[in-house]
Amino acid sequence: MNRLILVKHSSPQIEKNKPAREWKLSPEGKVRAGRLAKELAKYHPRKVYSSAELKARETAGIIADKLGLSYQVADNLQEHDRRFAPYVSEVEFQSLARRLFENPDQQVFGEETGSQALRRFCGSIENLTQHETTDTLVVVSHGTVISLYAEWLTGCDGYTLWKELGLPSYIVFDPQRKTIDHIGNLEEGKA
Repeated sequence: MNRLILVKHSSPQIEKNKPAREWKLSPEGKVRAGRLAKELAKYHPRKVYSSAELKARETAGIIADKLGLSYQVADNLQEHDRRFAPYVSEVEFQSLARRLFENPDQQVFGEETGSQALRRFCGSIENLTQHETTDTLVVVSHGTVISLYAEWLTGCDGYTLWKELGLPSYIVFDPQRKTIDHIGNLEEGKA
């Protein structure tokens, strides 16, 4: 496999009374996912995988449909487990995320540490790529675990990357060289 493309799902319809893992895509999120598919077409992906979370599955479904592919849900690609964490302001959420990246072995918030989320996610990516013969694999997942993975694989600053990723966005990795070849954002105002 020459390229691994990790996609952060498109923009969800925020429902403060529901856990984030149950949020679906907003109407704008569906439009952005369609635009993302056009961006990804230039990489000629042959397979699309997704986290089981609804917003990721919907993003993967739109991408796959636009590219004439099917998608498959894979285990352990879900976001850092914070299903019982209450909804907090954007400022507080960024502060908690910073602490998670700075202290990956501590349970900062949610039900798992950053290190636990990374191990789970890495295991899933390894399982998907181990026997993959296609040139490009697309995996739709979530910002925190993608950023933790990028930091682990390439040594980049995970928190800075996490802040830069829009809804949706994608990172093109060269797994053999352990590099990031490209970062694309489809959210206005994101780099």
